[in-house]
Amino acid sequence: MRPTAPLILVTAVTALAASLTACGSGSGGDPDTVEVAYNRSTDNKIRFKDAYLEAAKKQFEKEHPGKKVKLIPIQAPDNDYATKAQQMMRSPKTAPDLLYEDTFRINSDIKAGYLKPLDDYLAEWDQWDRFVDTAKAAAKAEDGRTYGVPDGTDTRGLWFNKEIFARAGLPADWAPKNWAEVLDAARTVKKKVPGVIPINVYTGKGPGEAAVMQGFEMLLYGTGEDPLYDSSAKKWVAGGKGFEDALGFVGTVYEEKLGPDVSDALDPNIGTRVATEFFPEGKLAISLDGSWMGQNWVNEGPKEWPEWSEKLAQAPMPTQNGQAPGKVSMSGGWAWSIPAKAQNPDLAFAFIRTLQSKENATEWCVVGAQIAVREDVAADPRYLKSMPGIDFFTGLVRYTHYRPALPVYPQVSTAIGEAMEKVTTGDASPAEAAKAYDERLRTIVDGAVVSR
Repeated sequence: MRPTAPLILVTAVTALAASLTACGSGSGGDPDTVEVAYNRSTDNKIRFKDAYLEAAKKQFEKEHPGKKVKLIPIQAPDNDYATKAQQMMRSPKTAPDLLYEDTFRINSDIKAGYLKPLDDYLAEWDQWDRFVDTAKAAAKAEDGRTYGVPDGTDTRGLWFNKEIFARAGLPADWAPKNWAEVLDAARTVKKKVPGVIPINVYTGKGPGEAAVMQGFEMLLYGTGEDPLYDSSAKKWVAGGKGFEDALGFVGTVYEEKLGPDVSDALDPNIGTRVATEFFPEGKLAISLDGSWMGQNWVNEGPKEWPEWSEKLAQAPMPTQNGQAPGKVSMSGGWAWSIPAKAQNPDLAFAFIRTLQSKENATEWCVVGAQIAVREDVAADPRYLKSMPGIDFFTGLVRYTHYRPALPVYPQVSTAIGEAMEKVTTGDASPAEAAKAYDERLRTIVDGAVVSR
């Protein structure tokens, strides 16, 4: 049973625009209304974010008589959501006052002139000191200014089904020490438990950043230090051995038919299927996945599954050969940003303050299965008891890495997704795909590349 919220959440969210094409109204109208654009899940059963925002809207309107909040959901996969948001931000007539922004896109949107710096607001906000430095850095640009208020982070590791493992003769306390042991476990499942998917590794262009960060970079950052961007040289790392080895792992999964069918793996909605079908129905043994997975299975989640905490366990993703520190994770997160062409920026930041009160921040971390970015939330008993496995995933923060927060990163991410898709479909070997990525990278960053 999901814990009772300090904010009284509504049981249904009504009259919200649901499609990509029906939500471009923008903020050019009422000065007393703050228009808030955010990504709505493509799974129609997943509405915890909508309910949370609806409750925050009611609280804000009660505390600010005469002011209104208009919620503008954009229901689309992440890449399409970002495209729609950028289209909206280009004009004062369509720009929302407040936008939910993936932190890895912040610098590219800043470079395009889409976002407003928030430093003047933050200087007068007594809660900003509660945020951990790493979270603040995720929303800070190369110009040293901050363009978003983060509301949580995440970590990633290996989820596995203990019942399938038992049938395969694998241990319930499985803790692989290197990539080879991960693949060996998947091969054992394939041999001894036919009919289930041994392992899911997100891949290809369709799943977008889920494939790049959750699949590829979880591997790449286990191959060596700064394997994607060398911050000391301020250059991107060429598609060398570590890059090729990470592609090799992905290629092995799909060449040996250890993963989902290729057509399923390349589907933009593969993450939804993993959460609501493959795991709950006992069709999947291992998934390289995120800290938030449990939110799918709790009461009122998209796929209620009371036994999940007994049937599933977690293990850290190991480094390639078990080299120090032995474990690897990737962290990301989202932030609330104010578009540069927003008509009501002061009102927008006032709504941020409501969203990020200590009580509401705790509520969001609980319902959204977020890793807390406020120190006071991280110490809150309700957060610490919110989800089985929260201690495990919070513990991975010490091993975690963040994507390069640079304007060209989204283009680099797209190039990585293309390389992954080539090895997944068998259209290229890992070496060929790495070479093609290297050539594309040099074009993207104008030759600012270092070889490893």
